[in-house]
Amino acid sequence: MCYKDLYNNFMSGESDILIIGGGVIGLTTAYFLAREGIRVTVVDKGDLGQESSWAGAGILPGGNPKRAHTPLGQLRARSVSLFPELSAELRERTGIDNGYVCSGGLELRRSADALEKQRLDSLVREERGEGTNCEVLDARALHELEPAVAESLPGAVYFPEMAQVRNPRHVKALIAACAQLGVRLLTETPVYALEQAGVRIQAVRTPAGSIRAERFVIAAGSWSDMLLELVGWRVHIRPIRGQIALLNLVPPIFKRILMAGSQYLVPRPDGRVLVGSTEENVGFDKRTTAAAIQELLGFALQLVPGLAQAHVERAWAGLRPGSPDGRPFLGPVPGFDNLFLAAGHFRSGIQLSPGTALVMKQLLLGELTDVPLDPFRLDRATSTRHETPFRS
Repeated sequence: MCYKDLYNNFMSGESDILIIGGGVIGLTTAYFLAREGIRVTVVDKGDLGQESSWAGAGILPGGNPKRAHTPLGQLRARSVSLFPELSAELRERTGIDNGYVCSGGLELRRSADALEKQRLDSLVREERGEGTNCEVLDARALHELEPAVAESLPGAVYFPEMAQVRNPRHVKALIAACAQLGVRLLTETPVYALEQAGVRIQAVRTPAGSIRAERFVIAAGSWSDMLLELVGWRVHIRPIRGQIALLNLVPPIFKRILMAGSQYLVPRPDGRVLVGSTEENVGFDKRTTAAAIQELLGFALQLVPGLAQAHVERAWAGLRPGSPDGRPFLGPVPGFDNLFLAAGHFRSGIQLSPGTALVMKQLLLGELTDVPLDPFRLDRATSTRHETPFRS
């Protein structure tokens, strides 16, 4: 069905698009569709944006849409290029500031050994190959830029275009913007069946009854495989627990995002510092553990000794939807005319959300997509090279 048909059905009140999952992927997709005048319903088993979308650190790496060449690099570059305008638009529409700021970031070299140098050299080649602006710093240049980092650190790679956003505020702005545009937001509404007739889904069945729509998008994060199984599909998305600790130290003693492999420190302008993150294959267990939080705090003090005086505000965990090859699944569910999937973003849900919403909106409305979607299709071979997402 083309955009004109969807618009005519919307005007007549006969059809809409239903999105299962009210996280940042589902909400941003709903917002992009609603801006086009399409009626959208979002259903979520709990509250909106309270799973991994809320729990992440909001790190936004740089990217160059004209030079990125890997599938994930192209999606990432297109996505992060949309963030400044999207953030300003949400603030203007809702009055909510999502905390977007281009703070810059540093990938730290933690030791002088050859393996650590090799890791950083590989990172520089990979990021420059994707068109990302980065600069190698020696120990002197690093400590001139961020005097609070440990004196033992021998250098870093500097990403001046790296930005950050505050996840809870961003989600809050998206909810408000969707509501303004007439998106129907249904919380505490789990879907336990997809009613189908041949190759089409007719409705989703919930405890409150069946909800009909013209097209359906599964964007339920770590729970997406459970919904796909209702129609005989599995893509092996699994929950990966990530634990985060929140520190508070006023005035702030460093400004840029500090990273070392899969772990990071994200300084907020108000003195708070996010310390993350673990990667734990423990199923749907969202509890924090003493061992993990102790490890994260030790990591923080190794990088920035001055954080020893910080107040520990709280800790939490989120369940990131991991895919077998590191790429999300974006596109139609094979065998169905009107069922689509947007899930499996792992640690990159926030940073990939505008790009994902854009291409899903384009796909649903029959437009050419800004990023080729064949590498993200559901029936791709999972034995392809694993693409490492940027941490968040």
